[in-house]
Amino acid sequence: MPDISASSTKQRTPTVIRLLVLATFTVILNETIMINAIPRLMTDLHVSERSAQWVSTAFMLTMAAVIPVTGWFLQRVSTRNAYALAMGTFLVGTALAAIAPSFGVLLVGRVIQAGGTAVMMPLLMTTLMTVVPENDRGRVMGNVTLAISVAPAMGPVISGLVLQIASWRWLFVLVLPIAGAVTALGLRKLENVGEPQAGSIDWLSVVFAAFGFGGLVYGLSKFGVGSSVTPSLIVAGGIALIAVFAFRQISLQRKGTPLLDLRVLLAPTYAKALLLMAVAFLAMMGSMILLPLYLQNLRGLSPLATGLLVMPGGLAMGLLGPTVGKVFDRFGARVLVIPGAIGIAVALAGFTQLSLTSPYALLVALHVLLMVSLAAAFTPVFTLGLGALPMHLYSHGSSMLATLQQVAAAFGTALVVTVMTSRATHLAESGHNPLDSALSGMRLAFLVSAALSIIVIVMAVLLPNRSDAAAHGAAVAEVDAVTLDAVDEAELTVVEAELSTVELIKD
Repeated sequence: MPDISASSTKQRTPTVIRLLVLATFTVILNETIMINAIPRLMTDLHVSERSAQWVSTAFMLTMAAVIPVTGWFLQRVSTRNAYALAMGTFLVGTALAAIAPSFGVLLVGRVIQAGGTAVMMPLLMTTLMTVVPENDRGRVMGNVTLAISVAPAMGPVISGLVLQIASWRWLFVLVLPIAGAVTALGLRKLENVGEPQAGSIDWLSVVFAAFGFGGLVYGLSKFGVGSSVTPSLIVAGGIALIAVFAFRQISLQRKGTPLLDLRVLLAPTYAKALLLMAVAFLAMMGSMILLPLYLQNLRGLSPLATGLLVMPGGLAMGLLGPTVGKVFDRFGARVLVIPGAIGIAVALAGFTQLSLTSPYALLVALHVLLMVSLAAAFTPVFTLGLGALPMHLYSHGSSMLATLQQVAAAFGTALVVTVMTSRATHLAESGHNPLDSALSGMRLAFLVSAALSIIVIVMAVLLPNRSDAAAHGAAVAEVDAVTLDAVDEAELTVVEAELSTVELIKD
């Protein structure tokens, strides 16, 4: 297949990006689509609530374990092969989950689904940065926002609608023909972008990444359930393995074959964008956990009614994405990211004032403000961060960004659940009304999220208006040169020492 020239795709979104956005939306939707199905699974498959939660936890764990490998993988295979493998894997997992006779088989299906999903977002982001010219990236990235941000928010809404009239199996049965059609269309229309590079894989790095990131996400997901000692130990073990993984990547960079190239962190703009995205995603996932709990447990709404109440925010986020992209292309990042960061903080602060009688209109307004503010931040920050990298690091930069999103989602969930349950338990044990105790716990959790959003504002102020990939490319080259010089000097020193030893022996 011929390569796609960036110069020919200036005024319209390239077909390859349209296809990848459609596929990415389809697969990412499944990350949160099972949240409302937990009670049905408990009844139909005779499992406990804790076991049933694994249909979501296993998906998230697999994503966290597989995504770090995609930076290396996407440089070694063609676009069509990566797409075929990702969508083929997703289809197999979806079909298996739809016919699962037992909970164990359903869990295997979810893990296979997640394996395919993990490849799609880095593939989309890497391809976009390669084929779309810099002055048009904001507009195209605005369309991508629909897939990477709105899909997780729409999952519970769609599942609520389906579960109202059908079995949980239909959550997979309905996705299967859509994913099949998207796969067939993609394989017919998709063209290869760039040339695959040869290179071996470091299996030790794969193991460290899988157990490190997977362990970290798993440990974070266990906070708020029983004692915090075991989750803390798992998190500590995960962090230790990630540290080993990082040191190994630094060592492998000298040979040019790291699994995840950490030189992306040398770009100050990318590093700031990474931190901003992580905290903003944490805030979004925290609200996605707390709002359904508030609406269902404290206000007595059904899952369907809950989904319909939060749907306007998700739709507003998706519809605003293209407009945000166009504004970014014309005026730069700061006019969007700074107001967006402030809007995130204001919305989260507003949620701290919720009561048992708060008007639903106020709740919807605050949620729409949060989603619109996140849209104003996400599109420019994605574009700005990856745009600060040289082309050969796009796949690694997008893989690290996607990995950190999974960690941020797990951390956000663990944080709000732990803060909420600790506060509610303390007040209940002190004799307070259970409903008031739960409400106070939720308010405190929102307050912690609002406090963390100050980091988003600070990073937004520090971000430049435009990225300068050329400057970063020079910086990377300089670091490479320094590293090689250091290695050469070390080798020279060793050789001189060996010669001196030989001479002494001769004497």
